[in-house]
Amino acid sequence: MQSTLSQTSALYEKRKQLVPNALGIFNPSSISKASGAIITDADGKSFIDFAGGIGVINAGHCPEPVVKAIQEQSEKFIHACFNVSIYEQYLNAAEKMIDILPHGEHTKIMFTNSGAEAVENAIKIARQATKREAVICYSQAFHGRTLLAATLTSKVGYKTGFGPFAPEIYRIDFPAYDYYEGALNEDAFSMEHIEKLKAFFHHYVPAQNVAAIIVEPVQGEGGFHVIPKKYLQELRKICTDNGIMLILDEVQTGFGRTGEWAAFHHYDIVPDLSTWAKSMGSGMPIGAVMGKADVMDNINPGTIGGTYLGNALCCVAVSATIDYMQSIDINTKGKAVGAIIKKRFQQLQQKFPNHISRVRGLGAMMAFELSVNGDIHQPDTALTKKLAQRCYENGLIVLTAGVHGNVIRNLAPLVISETDLNRGLDIIENCLAEIIAA
Repeated sequence: MQSTLSQTSALYEKRKQLVPNALGIFNPSSISKASGAIITDADGKSFIDFAGGIGVINAGHCPEPVVKAIQEQSEKFIHACFNVSIYEQYLNAAEKMIDILPHGEHTKIMFTNSGAEAVENAIKIARQATKREAVICYSQAFHGRTLLAATLTSKVGYKTGFGPFAPEIYRIDFPAYDYYEGALNEDAFSMEHIEKLKAFFHHYVPAQNVAAIIVEPVQGEGGFHVIPKKYLQELRKICTDNGIMLILDEVQTGFGRTGEWAAFHHYDIVPDLSTWAKSMGSGMPIGAVMGKADVMDNINPGTIGGTYLGNALCCVAVSATIDYMQSIDINTKGKAVGAIIKKRFQQLQQKFPNHISRVRGLGAMMAFELSVNGDIHQPDTALTKKLAQRCYENGLIVLTAGVHGNVIRNLAPLVISETDLNRGLDIIENCLAEIIAA
């Protein structure tokens, strides 16, 4: 009897034989080609992409100038190792990154292969520059899956059985104002959390032992919680006063996602160090650590680096991506896409108040949280999974987030047409209505 197994199903059957089960499946889709904000799967079916490769495709799938740059570079050379033979592709990408993301008067950058690797190196740099060991991170944080990055990551499901973890890591509560149910306004709430940090220095680790405080301006995997402006500005002052390196993890928030090149551009502060990846190379595996030059140079020679860091193909992808983003004004697109999503998500909350407890985000980094009876203390993980699956069945790829997996997040390419964006939002609304009515 002839098999009726779809090509996508056949790929997943093959995956079972070849790939460890622990490598997660966030969405049951496949891909054979993609353009803009549309993915075509192995069976020829088209999907609107609200996942963006987990925030990697801000400039869209396969932007023509980036594809051309990679093709042309591949005919010249693919790899040399920047530490062995210097090449202009690295330096050109470095100049473009520093131009849009300056850290004060003089900025320096090192490239990495991923966001997690950028985080690892940022911590190494901070520890050497300060001659201190302790690092403070936050609840609900996600900084990667390597050993140190996993230590910094909050979600225990990502790290079960991998201990012992890196020492001298301390965790405090993220100031998630959208979860707060008291009478304080956002600024007063922020100052209350700042006072908790000061008390933390007295009870758990002295400020003079802290090398760095690392935080996401908008938490990614943690559920798109936005750090209050007052809190981050006061945190900047505390770090400056105590010689602590402020590290901002902008891996998911960068390159137009919040309507600015960096989320920190919304806050009128500059970090000492920052980490980048995802959309900076339109899908090529590259990340970066950027920082104030006096910090980046205050470390021992030979203690940072790697064979593939700043690979030439990846570097030309970075340069071409930034040029393309500037030509289409990616930040304006981020603001416009974000405004549409925010309005629709707020309308969804009004329509389904017993199921959607929160809408939050910054720019086009928007999400809504599903809860039982609209109670944030009762996360509705089951409904969230059903919604993501039903969306897939109706031609939309979406991702969940949050510690309890009860958040629907939007990471659609910022080049998405308004028609496709609204079609995708319609699918979410219709699928949620169908599930609730069933």
